[in-house]
Amino acid sequence: MTRLVSRRNILQASAAALPLTARSYARILGANDRIQIGQIGCGHRAGGHRRMLEKTSATDPNFDLRSVCDLWSVNRERAAADVEKRFGARPKMFQYSEQILADPELDAVMVGTGDHQHAKVLAEVVRAGKDCYCEKPMANTIEDAKLARDAVRASKQVVQMGSQWLSDPYQHRVREIIRGGKLGKIVSIDQSWNFNGPRWHSPKNPDIALLRERDTDWNRWLLGRPWRPFDPTVYFEFRIFKEFSGGITDQWYSHGSGLAHFYLDTFIPDDTVANGGIFAWHDVRENPDTFQCLSTFAEKEVLYSYSTTFGNAYGDHTIIRGTKGTLYSPGGEGSPQWWFLPETRSGWANNSVFDLKTGKVTPEAVTLPGSTEVPPVNQDDNLKAHTDNWFACMRNRKTPNGSIDTGFAHSVAVVMATRSFREGKKMYWDRKTEQILDHPA
Repeated sequence: MTRLVSRRNILQASAAALPLTARSYARILGANDRIQIGQIGCGHRAGGHRRMLEKTSATDPNFDLRSVCDLWSVNRERAAADVEKRFGARPKMFQYSEQILADPELDAVMVGTGDHQHAKVLAEVVRAGKDCYCEKPMANTIEDAKLARDAVRASKQVVQMGSQWLSDPYQHRVREIIRGGKLGKIVSIDQSWNFNGPRWHSPKNPDIALLRERDTDWNRWLLGRPWRPFDPTVYFEFRIFKEFSGGITDQWYSHGSGLAHFYLDTFIPDDTVANGGIFAWHDVRENPDTFQCLSTFAEKEVLYSYSTTFGNAYGDHTIIRGTKGTLYSPGGEGSPQWWFLPETRSGWANNSVFDLKTGKVTPEAVTLPGSTEVPPVNQDDNLKAHTDNWFACMRNRKTPNGSIDTGFAHSVAVVMATRSFREGKKMYWDRKTEQILDHPA
């Protein structure tokens, strides 16, 4: 029995008599301690989490996926079978979060619930004294974002946001280039990530026909959002319904804005204006299939633009422009392929700022130190480096790449963009009062 389990046995008797929110105690996980992990929410994204854990097990096998929790009985059974297949042992199954969190042997939880549930479940997890991996967006209301942030800050728990590209070594290399001044003064970032298809809506999804209200808990699933009659389509396709998600803003833009913050070493745009609509897929969706927003970072003096269309897949890119050079990625979300192109001249007429006199230049691939390999345009969402980082931080108690501050920042950016689109107004972030305003602070 490991030192971790021995310590738990000593504390278990006294902890059992306390309310769940008072069971938190400092965990010092050594290199040889087996981390005990659970999952809350066992849908599609949770399957990706299990694949990430399987990849991480190649370098850190000292963990058990000991329990799974989902409101829907079918999801619980499927997840338990998948855990047994991947890791060789069948986990415990629970319907409710308070049941899985009452386990004193549990160290950490991966949250893969619906968008509107993330923040409240995250707060519940850390108050129970467990470390957490919380899928993005962390929150899609300011109230929930503050709730989650305050709960994490009041705890001693290690929390990793599901913004996996913050652990990608190529994105770190891009930030190093920017920090090193190779691009000069950054003036703009432009992201365009696209798809051709009725994303997030599949009327032939067999789960929609399979789900029965008696096999789940509809009121619990709503988790404070306005009541409506039980609807399996909303249950599985919440991303396209505005009461539960912003759709493109919650999903792809949360990654995009998080990377913009990462590249610029700053958090939350000062203002955002958005537009778009349902232009391609006139189905049951309430959220736009075509969306664009424009923001400024006042202190950094950077213009940031983001766009997505689900009616055409051409021309994915990220472009970071500086006065001395450009970084260009020809891929979509999280693309590891980047190219650098210098600006050879700056000036107007006889007012020459600089002239490298190099003539025509060719793009230079961004590679990792000690390597000349150019990565592919796209990569798997289930990034091993991100769970590796979470595991390392659970053991050394340091702050992970996707910290609670990054989660709060992308949440605010998401809410600003969603509100701007829905209300037809430019939104402003008041850094002093931490409020979103429809006028300058």
